[in-house]
Amino acid sequence: MNTRAVGRPEPDEIPSHYVGYIKRVPELDPVVVCAAQIEETVAMLRGLSETAAMYRYDRGKWSIKEVVGHLADVERIMAYRALRIARGDPTPLPGFDENAYVPVAKFDTRSLADLVAELRTARAATLALLRTFDADAWQRRGTASGKPVSVRALAFMIPGHERHHVEMLKTRYGVGGVAS
Repeated sequence: MNTRAVGRPEPDEIPSHYVGYIKRVPELDPVVVCAAQIEETVAMLRGLSETAAMYRYDRGKWSIKEVVGHLADVERIMAYRALRIARGDPTPLPGFDENAYVPVAKFDTRSLADLVAELRTARAATLALLRTFDADAWQRRGTASGKPVSVRALAFMIPGHERHHVEMLKTRYGVGGVAS
């Protein structure tokens, strides 16, 4: 039986750049969403060839491999932020530039299977962490990227961010459809 009392984040605990991601998660428990979502994402990517995984829908856009690597990077950063804030650390947490991370990571040199396994591992670690939070931890607030944010906002942001990119993979990259 699930006894988690996460609650939806209030507007004053959601940085403006997270609002769209959090709106993509109407469910009440982000932990349950994260657990189910990873299986759906992995299944969607499973049939892609290495050639297909190099596809970019436009010049200057990330490849499918880069999108998967980006998802793992953001997952780790958001989980780290949630950990620090949940544990009561008042230190303001810095921002990051995902557009600078992707080229340096060289995701295109790795196999899609390896990138998917990494994303799966990052999600398993996130789930293990989120499942430890009690009602007080979910409510804690801190600062990340110069904006106030709560642990629960971060927890909703993780699956919302993935839903955003999965939608892009389906609509712009054709994953699960014609272009795959």
